[in-house]
Amino acid sequence: MKLVNYILLIVLTALMIAGIFWARDKGRDELCNDVQVEIINDDSTHFVTPIGIIEELERHHIVVKGKPLWQIDVTNIEKKLSESQYIEDVECLFENGGRLKIRVEQIIPVMRVFDGDQSYYVNKDGKRMTASSTFHADVPIIEGHFTSNYSPIRLLPMIEYVEQDSALKSLVTMYMMRDTNNIYIVPSIHGHVVNMGNCDDYKGKFKKLQLFYSKVMPVKGWMYYDTISVKWDHQVVATKRDKTVEVVPEYNPEEDEQADNVQTMQVSETSKAPVNKMVKESKGSQAPKTPDKGTAGATNETKASQTKPPESQTPKPPEAKKP
Repeated sequence: MKLVNYILLIVLTALMIAGIFWARDKGRDELCNDVQVEIINDDSTHFVTPIGIIEELERHHIVVKGKPLWQIDVTNIEKKLSESQYIEDVECLFENGGRLKIRVEQIIPVMRVFDGDQSYYVNKDGKRMTASSTFHADVPIIEGHFTSNYSPIRLLPMIEYVEQDSALKSLVTMYMMRDTNNIYIVPSIHGHVVNMGNCDDYKGKFKKLQLFYSKVMPVKGWMYYDTISVKWDHQVVATKRDKTVEVVPEYNPEEDEQADNVQTMQVSETSKAPVNKMVKESKGSQAPKTPDKGTAGATNETKASQTKPPESQTPKPPEAKKP
């Protein structure tokens, strides 16, 4: 009896091995007749579509339909698709019926960066994705220039803290990174910006800002300051709003070389007579000559006589006639 059981076990094992080899050979000869793309996280963002994945395969000259399954390099497909800036993870597998299934996890942006005339999204790992007018994601906005030494991910802990607080989320509209020690937030309250300094102790800095809002701003007024700095320890530094500066027109040296307008130099009809009179008088009068040395005395007498007022001449009474 034991011998029979042993023989049956050997036969079943051989049949199983033969079935495996037969299935493998059949699978090798089976052709790929369909490609199915599944986007795992397509509930919030739509940067990747099934049609886009097929077009990406064509761009890399990867043809799978009609080819034997054993000739399809799924590892190479996963590598090529992962190079896309819109894809975070890829998995390829074969299903019954000669179907290739491609499961794609698209990138999940956590912020959008504006750097000059360029704009891109960033995921939690720092992977960048060029922004397009076709796709849009409602994420925090940052303005500034970032490098490999200072990635936008450095701001992520502070951004996540703001996004989890409903009051702060409604307060902060965007972030501006001037340098690593001067990171500004633009609040929804118009009239000022807030300098957070660096990303250290952001929780304490927001507490100081909220205290300043509740104690100082209602007294001074919401338009009194243009910059509120909470970057320093144990203090808040606020800068008054700049006063209006008179704009002086820029000096144009060419204006001095322009000829006067003739129309502005014309004499009106009412002023012709006095002007003509002055012209006649100027023609009739002669310029005084320079006196010679020999006539200096006479000239002085003449001047004296001209400047001395005339004496009043009182008429004398008539003399009485003699008898």
